[in-house]
Amino acid sequence: MKFHLNGQMIEYAGEPDLPLLTFLREWRQIISAKDGCAPQAACGACTVEFNGKAVLSCVTPMKKVADGRVTTIEGLGQYRQDVFANAFVKAGGVQCGFCIPGIVMRAHALINQNPEPTRAQIEQSLTPNLCRCTGYKKVVDAIQLAAEAIRKEEEIPPPNGDGRVGTRYPKYKAQALALGQHRYTDDLKLPGMAYGALKFSDHPRAIVKRIDVSEAEKLPGVLRVFTAGDVPGGRFIGLIRQDWPLLVAEGETTRYVGDALAGAAAESEAIARQAVGLIQVEYEVLEPLTDPHEAMRPDAPAIHEGGNILAQTVTSRGDVEQAMAHSAYVAQGVFQTQMIEHGFMETEAAVARPAGDGVQVYSQGQGVYEDRAQIAKLLGLPQEKARITLVPNGGGFGGKEDLTVQGHAALMAWHLGAPVKVRLTRDESIRMHPKRHPIWMDYAVGCDTQGKLTFVKVQFVGDTGAYASVGAKVLERAAGHATGAYNVPVTDVAATAVYTNNIPCGAMRGFGVNQAIFGLESLIDELCEKGGFDRWQFRYDNALQDGDMTATGQVIEGGAGARATLLAVKDEFYAAKLAGLACGLKNTGIGNGMPDAARVSITIAAPDRVIVDHGWTEMGQGVHTVALQTLATETGIDLRLVEVRVDTQTGQEAGMTTASRATSLVGNAMIDAARQLKRDLQTHSLADLVGNVYEGEWVVDWTTKPGAMVEKVYTHYSYSYATQLVTLDDEGQIAKITAAHDAGKIFNPTLFEGQLEGSIHMGLGYAISEELKLENGAPVTTKLRKMGILRAKEMPEMAIIGVEVPDPYGPYGAKGVGEIGLVPTAAAVANALYQFDGVRRTRLPMALPKRKKKVVVRSAE
Repeated sequence: MKFHLNGQMIEYAGEPDLPLLTFLREWRQIISAKDGCAPQAACGACTVEFNGKAVLSCVTPMKKVADGRVTTIEGLGQYRQDVFANAFVKAGGVQCGFCIPGIVMRAHALINQNPEPTRAQIEQSLTPNLCRCTGYKKVVDAIQLAAEAIRKEEEIPPPNGDGRVGTRYPKYKAQALALGQHRYTDDLKLPGMAYGALKFSDHPRAIVKRIDVSEAEKLPGVLRVFTAGDVPGGRFIGLIRQDWPLLVAEGETTRYVGDALAGAAAESEAIARQAVGLIQVEYEVLEPLTDPHEAMRPDAPAIHEGGNILAQTVTSRGDVEQAMAHSAYVAQGVFQTQMIEHGFMETEAAVARPAGDGVQVYSQGQGVYEDRAQIAKLLGLPQEKARITLVPNGGGFGGKEDLTVQGHAALMAWHLGAPVKVRLTRDESIRMHPKRHPIWMDYAVGCDTQGKLTFVKVQFVGDTGAYASVGAKVLERAAGHATGAYNVPVTDVAATAVYTNNIPCGAMRGFGVNQAIFGLESLIDELCEKGGFDRWQFRYDNALQDGDMTATGQVIEGGAGARATLLAVKDEFYAAKLAGLACGLKNTGIGNGMPDAARVSITIAAPDRVIVDHGWTEMGQGVHTVALQTLATETGIDLRLVEVRVDTQTGQEAGMTTASRATSLVGNAMIDAARQLKRDLQTHSLADLVGNVYEGEWVVDWTTKPGAMVEKVYTHYSYSYATQLVTLDDEGQIAKITAAHDAGKIFNPTLFEGQLEGSIHMGLGYAISEELKLENGAPVTTKLRKMGILRAKEMPEMAIIGVEVPDPYGPYGAKGVGEIGLVPTAAAVANALYQFDGVRRTRLPMALPKRKKKVVVRSAE
C-alpha cells in the first residue's frame, strides 16, 4: 500500500494492523507523536493529521491510511511550526511539554476548519487531549494567539528578554518542547539497544512458590531472562527505608500487584513482552490486607518484619481536654480522602548502558543522586561507577521519586554488556508506581465566643500501601500542617502511616497537606456557622502572623503572608452569592531535621558558551529557567549563551526534587556562584574567563527533628501561604476559582501563573472527580480515562492573584509555589457546595449537583 507522510510518498508492506504510532516512532523515527497511553486512546499525545482531520495514531491501523495523507509536526512547514512554537512559549502554554505536540496537531486541524475559534470551541476540540501540567488556560490562550496570526498571515516573534527575576522570560528550550523535538527517555535510541519488559505479580499477597522461565528463554529473540538471583548487590531499595525488592524471589511473599517477579531482555520490545507472558509462576495465594485500620490490629498478619505501623508522628501543646471543655463552640468530623493517580503524561522509562566498569542510566526520575545511590547498591558498585544523566521528564508531581524501571534497566545492561531500554505501558504504570495517600481523619476544632481558635485535635491514619516510599514523611507533613494557616494555642495531633497490600502511596503534589486542609477548613466553616461568625473575618482574625506558632511549635519569624492572601480575595468574596473559602499553608524544604542543600557550578566553556550544572529535575515546573533568571539577575549574561545540565558526573549533589524547594535551593546556590562570576566580569570579558568554573552552595542543616528537645523549633526554613475562593452558579456548578498565593517574590509571572493554574486543575479533580479505586488490593481499572482527570471543557474560569510577602531565607524573598496551589482547593469546593445545599461533605471526591434539564419549547407550526 501507498500513502503520503509529510508530503512524501511512502510504500508500506508491513502488518496491516500495525498502529500508525508504532510506524511513525519505530519505522520512521518521528518523535513528535508521543506514546502516553497506547493503545488506550485516552491522552491525545499521539495526535496527528490524517486527510485533514486530527486522529489518534495509537489506534489508527496502517491499513486505514492507505492512499491517504498523514501529517505530523515535522511536516507542518516552517511558518506553522514557528507560529505554534512561539505562540505556546509566549502564552506560557508549555510546561513539561509531553502533551503539547498532540495538542498542536489538534489545533492545526481546528484552525484549518475554523480560522477564528472561540475559547469554548477550542476547549471542546481538546476533549481527546489531556494535559496534567497547565490547567489548559494558557494552552487555549496559545491556540487563540496562533489562530489570529495564521488568519492574518502574520508571524509571532520568538519571545525573549533580559531574563532578570520578575520578568516573563520564556521557559528554557520551550520551543523544542512545543514541537515535540525534545527527546524524552522513550525517544532515546542507542546503537545495539535491547528492550526489557517485566513480569508482575498476579496477586497482591501470595507466596511465590516457583518461577518457571524456561519457555520465555526459548523464545527466538530473547537475550536473557532475569530473576532475583541475578541481582549482584543489595536487592532491597527505597528512598528512606529500604524495604522494596527490585525482584521478588522464590519463597518470598508478594506485597502488591505491582511487585516485579522477573524481567526479560530481547531484540525488540514486542518480543520482550511476549517473553514475560510465557513466564509461569506458581503461587500460594493469601488473603490481602487492604484496610489500614484492620492492619493496625495486633493480630493482623505482618506485611513487613516489625509490623504494619510504618511510622507515627505525635505532637501536642497545652491541655487539649481543658481547651475543649472551655471552648464556646466545637466542630467535629470524620473525613476520608481517596487514592488518586498522578496522571503524568509520560509513563516511566529508562535507558541504561555499560560505561567502562560501571553503568550510565538515562533517568526521568525526580532525584538523580537518589537514583545513583540505589542503582549502585543494586549492582554492588561504588556510587561513582553509576552515572545518572537526567532526561527532563514529561511530568512527575512526586510520582517519579521512587525507582520504577531504572534499576531493572541498569541490571539488564550490566549483565548483557549492551544498552537496554525498559518502559512501562500506561496499564503497568498505574499498577506499579506509588499514589496519593488516602487518609482517614478524626478532627475536632474549637473557638471562644470572640471567634478565636482555642484548640485543634486530630488523628490521621494514612494507607501507605505495600512499601515505605516516603509515607512516613507524608503523614509527618499532615501532622505538621494540622492547624493550617492559623494560630492555634493548644494542639493534640497524631499521624500514623500504615502498611497494607494496596498499591504503595508516596509523594504527590501537596504531600499530605491538602488532605489535612480538607478536614480542617470544613470545620472552620462549621465553627463560623455555629457561632454566627463571618467566614472571611474569622479566617483573617486567626491567620498566622509573624511571631505566631505552627502546629509543630515553630514560631514564624518572618514572611507570614496568610492575611495578605485573604485581603486579595476579600471584595470578591463579599460580592459573591455562593462561594466557598479556604486558606492553605505549605512548607518549603524537607526540614524536620533533614538537610536541604544544593550545589551549582557555572563553567565558562567558550566566549559564547556558558554551562550551568545543578542537581534538580526539570519536570515542567521551570527549575532550569529559575537558575537562568538568577544568573541573569546577578551577572547580566545573555541567557541565549547558557546551557543547563543535570548529571551526577558533575558532582553538583542535590536531593529529591520535592517539597517545593528547588527555587529556593537552586536560587540561593546560584546567587553564591554568580556573585563570584560577577566580580570577575567587572574587570574581564567572558572570553578572558574561558575555563573558569564558579561553584555555589546553599545548605539548611539547622531544622529540628520531630520530638527533639530544643529551645527553639525550626521545622522548616520557609512556608508559603494561600487563599482560594470557589464561586458557584445558581445550579451549584463551579463558575470560577480565584487563587491568591503568596510567592514571596514572583520569579517569573508566566511560570507562576502556570504552576497555579495546573495545581488548581489537579486540586479540582481531587475534589470532584478523581479516584483510583482498588478491589482486594488491585485496581478496578488501569484505564487512564477512568482516573477522573478533568478535560479542558470541564475547567471553570481561573483567576490568579500574585502576593509577595518576602521570605527571610528565599532568594530575593521567594517561596515555593509548586505544591500549595492545590492545598486549599478541595476544601474551598466543599465549603462552596455547603453554601449551595447545606450538606457538609466529608469524603472525596464530591459529586457536583446535577444540572437542571433545560426545557425546550417548540412552536406549534
